[in-house]
This record gives sequence, structure tokens and C-alpha cells, in this order.
Amino acid sequence: MATRYRLRFLLQEFDLARGATLIGRSAECHVTIEDPLVSRQHAKIVISGDVAIFEDLGSRNGVRVNGKPLKRSTRLKDGDRLRIGTQELVFCEVATGIAPPAKTTGFLRYCAACRLPYPQELAACPSCGATEQTDEDTLIGQFGAASEQMAWSVQLLVEVTEKALTLGRTSDAVRMLQRAKGQLEERVASGGAAPADQIEALVRSAMRVSLAAEDPAWARWAMHLYDELRLFPSSAVVEALGEVGKKYPADLAQPAQDLLNELRGRPLEEPEQQLLAEFERLVTSLAVREGDTPNPVNPDVS
Repeated sequence: MATRYRLRFLLQEFDLARGATLIGRSAECHVTIEDPLVSRQHAKIVISGDVAIFEDLGSRNGVRVNGKPLKRSTRLKDGDRLRIGTQELVFCEVATGIAPPAKTTGFLRYCAACRLPYPQELAACPSCGATEQTDEDTLIGQFGAASEQMAWSVQLLVEVTEKALTLGRTSDAVRMLQRAKGQLEERVASGGAAPADQIEALVRSAMRVSLAAEDPAWARWAMHLYDELRLFPSSAVVEALGEVGKKYPADLAQPAQDLLNELRGRPLEEPEQQLLAEFERLVTSLAVREGDTPNPVNPDVS
């Protein structure tokens, strides 16, 4: 019996038929994803015998396999993560003896509130709780460990935020960063681990968004995050914070001082003592001049 394969995304599962499966934004594709970063015909998976080949169809934003840009067609293996636009799908080999689903195509629609896709069958968006429904066909399936999915989601959203900033699309960057913030906070609240490198990437994006959107609330949030998670800001984060501080010293002085006070209360190893000295110099540079007036706090960030 020939091996069967499926694509998994969130709560959806798509059985891959023999031959080519087109993935893109067009309704003519076998798997349609409404995402502004997805081309009309973005990529395809070709199943021939027991071999599955993934190919970019010359899309504007490219594709990634397990986090690496795809430069040429590649053979897929069980568990490979395929990133298309802002979405991540998992390629799976199906054990023999499991019946295939009744349908092989479906639509992923944006939630009107948070702009992330979710299945029609759910009563509400799993990301934000909004209740908008669509009238497109979808399939119910399983995705895997929720915590692992959330970690991928944060990483993905940070990368999309950076790309939006590079393209000068500040409003899109703010929206994506807001989603990454929500995903991270949900992960922490559920007791999941928050890798330090992922936190740093998110915080550095927040600093860039603060400057691009002229909103120091993102930098304030970043300092509160380090305080809450009891992490030390790296030299790169201190440098990025300093750039925001040059423009908004009155806004950042107090949260920076609060974080400094918390850092001083910890038992420190030599590398952390050096980082603390760097941060102390930053806090000194942020001393609020008499007459400075902080900008209002963005309630959705702080």
C-alpha cells in the first residue's frame, strides 16, 4: 500500500492526493489561504509513489522549510514545517490503516478581529475569541502539542513583523507584533517555557516598532516583560533600548529604573554583572529632564 500524506494547520487537516496540490491565495488552489503575504499560486506539493516534493512557484515572499528559505524543490519528510506567508503547515506521513478524510481541500479564513485564520466549525476564533463565522468548507483535524505550536507562532509573527518593518508597512508590523505579544503572554500564563532567544527577538522587534510607529509604549512593555520573566537584557537589547530612549527619555526612565532595581536584587554571576553595568549606564542616560512630559500610554501595549 502506498504511503499517504497530509498537511496539518491549527485544527485542520488536509489529505494530499496523488499528483500536484496547489497552495495559494486563489480559490482555484487545492488549499486556499487568505493571507496578504501569500501569492495567488504560491507553492505546490507533488506526490508520486512514496515521494513528496515541495516547490515554490515563484512566489513574491518565498517559502521556508523548517525555518530555512527554500531555494529549490525539496523532498519532504514526516514532520517538516512549511512556512507560507504568515502561516505554518506541518507535513505528515499517515500510518497505514487510517481512513482518509472525506474531503481534500479547504479554506483558511481570517478572523475579522485578530486577522488570524481559524476553522469555520469552531464557535469562536481560538486566538482572540471573536465569533465571526465563514461559509467556506473546512476540515477538522489535529495539530500536535499546543505549546510547540505556540512557540512556532511567536517566532513566525516576529519574522513577519521584521519583514513588514523592512517594507515600511508599519501598521502591519504593529498588528503582527500585537499578535506575537498575545501569543507569548498566553504561553507564559499556561506555564510554557519562553526561550530567551525568542524573547530577545520579540523585544528587539518591539524597539523597532516603537521607533517606526512613534509609540514608546512598546519599549515600556519590553522592560515590563524582562521584569516579569526575570531575564537579563542582553547588550543588543540595551543598545536597542538606548536608541528608543534617545527619542523618548521621559517615557522610558521610570520603567527602566524599575527593571534596574529588580536586577540589582538578584545574585549575579560575572557576565550578568557586566550586563548590569551596561544597563545602569543606560538608566542614567534616561534621567528625565525637568519639564519633560511622557507620552500617553497605549492601553493595548502596556
